[in-house]
Amino acid sequence: MKHAKLLALLLAGVLAASLTACGSTGGGSSAAPDSSAPSSAASAPDGQEPTGEIIVFAAASMTETLNEIKTTYEAAHPGVTITYNFDSSGTLKTQIEEGADCDLFISAGQTQMNQLDIEADPSVNTDGLDFVDSATRLNLLENKVILCVPDDNPKGIESFDDLAEAFQAGDVLFCMGNSDVPVGQYTQKILAFYGLDETALANEGLITYGSNVKEVTTQVKEGSVDCGVIYCTDAFSAELKVVDSATEEMCGQVIYPAAVLKNAPNHDAAQAFLDYLTTDEAMAVFETVGFSPVA
Repeated sequence: MKHAKLLALLLAGVLAASLTACGSTGGGSSAAPDSSAPSSAASAPDGQEPTGEIIVFAAASMTETLNEIKTTYEAAHPGVTITYNFDSSGTLKTQIEEGADCDLFISAGQTQMNQLDIEADPSVNTDGLDFVDSATRLNLLENKVILCVPDDNPKGIESFDDLAEAFQAGDVLFCMGNSDVPVGQYTQKILAFYGLDETALANEGLITYGSNVKEVTTQVKEGSVDCGVIYCTDAFSAELKVVDSATEEMCGQVIYPAAVLKNAPNHDAAQAFLDYLTTDEAMAVFETVGFSPVA
């Protein structure tokens, strides 16, 4: 089961179309929407212009795109200030649970959102937490989980199959996210798909960890590890070499849910901003780094 050749063809096609060029090593990107003519399509639910501060807790993998969108949105809505808190979805979930002010939560995985949503399966929301305004919840984006290597690719790893063989030979240093963050949870599914024992591999010194996807990206970028699993979008932003992409069979769909919180200090403005994030204008920004609308 080799995915590398298929990925190479996919990435080549993507680059040619100037869309989701997440595997580019040359830093090429597609043109973003013209921020000099920002849209004013999104407004508060009561028809009035949104105003005030909107506090957004968002997965670290969204840093670049949401910062670009902030510039455009604030220009179109001068009465609005957007404040971001970027971190792992698990850390953000804990901060919300502990009472941090937050208007809008965008997670890199369903689990962290479900753990805050009283309408989610009780087997996931085991504490009966009721923070999410379920009526506002939607699946905003899809990402891809990829295997990337430093530029010199010291171990010659070209696919997940190669990684599994390197693990079995005890000849690789691999980086993945912690078990409480979505990218780590997706990686655990990939290891299980190959019948690999994460604990045993870690005890052998073959696995190192990052507390969020940006930390994993940095370790690969700096060459302190032989390879790592991150998102397509982070590989694009860091100009990392992508060698393989995980299939849905390996780790499931990578969906980013979003919702306004019930105790949001600025609920209406947060809803208006969430509405804007679903527009073609915002989606075009997301697509430049490899996100896609949820199929």
